[in-house]
Amino acid sequence: MLSARIKLRHLQAFLEVARQRSFARAAERLAITQPGMSKTIRELEETLGASLFERTPKGVALTQAGLTLLRHAGPALRALEEGIGAIGEGKGGTGRLRVGALSTVESRLLPEALRRWHAEGSEHADVGVNVVTGPSAFLLSRLRRGEVDLVVGRMTEAREIQDLAFEHLCYERLVLMVRAGHPLAGVSELSPESLGAYPWVLPPPETTLRQQVDSFCVRHSLSLPSRRLETLSLPLSRAYALGSDAIWVAPEEAVGESVAAGQLCELSLSLEQQGGSVGLCLNATLRPSLALEAFCERLRQVAASLK
Repeated sequence: MLSARIKLRHLQAFLEVARQRSFARAAERLAITQPGMSKTIRELEETLGASLFERTPKGVALTQAGLTLLRHAGPALRALEEGIGAIGEGKGGTGRLRVGALSTVESRLLPEALRRWHAEGSEHADVGVNVVTGPSAFLLSRLRRGEVDLVVGRMTEAREIQDLAFEHLCYERLVLMVRAGHPLAGVSELSPESLGAYPWVLPPPETTLRQQVDSFCVRHSLSLPSRRLETLSLPLSRAYALGSDAIWVAPEEAVGESVAAGQLCELSLSLEQQGGSVGLCLNATLRPSLALEAFCERLRQVAASLK
């Protein structure tokens, strides 16, 4: 039986500290003082008879007891939010979906699915969608805690996928792109060594896309150039590549319009052939809402049309 001493504010504070890995940042997010946050966590630990966090040089980390509570507290609060939301829908509320999106689907797949979702006459046209972007590790951890309803993108290489349910939608290549007029543009027999003379724009370390770049470098005995921009921002990557001699390691779907407009062109050297599996990931321990199931079907329809 749940102790009467454990309040909703205890669990909300615990989840925010677990997410931020910092008492100070968690307190700021919840608009309370840091001493107040520390007192709330201490009350929860005293009630449970276990320490939930330990200090580290980078902030705080979950103890084994904290990890155990995290696996249950996130989905429990999400279920409570769904119950409150269902009451709101019954009174005419609109509800919302929370989607985690990787950069591999930001240009075509997800925007088209959203357009169809909110099209006039759609059964769920009045259901809002909140989209959170970031690396796969961040988004999948939020999915596991029940803080997003699904994650869409290329993530099968991610260690964090573990017990989550992944459904393949399509394949997406990473390609080497340069601006029109670049010294390497149009070179038919390009040597891997020639790439090192130019800056690179590539995904940050410890992302699933970066793993593919690192594998490419190992296969061709390359070292990444010191002049490089590491980011998941597509607008920033595109602008930097168009305004310089940089080589952009880009998701294929992100460059289609620029290629058609003659602004960017793909180098003759392939980074990968088939590409990685792009799909949707769900938390199998949580029952999907009708709106979530309908949105997943939109994603399937759009993915099929893009193949």
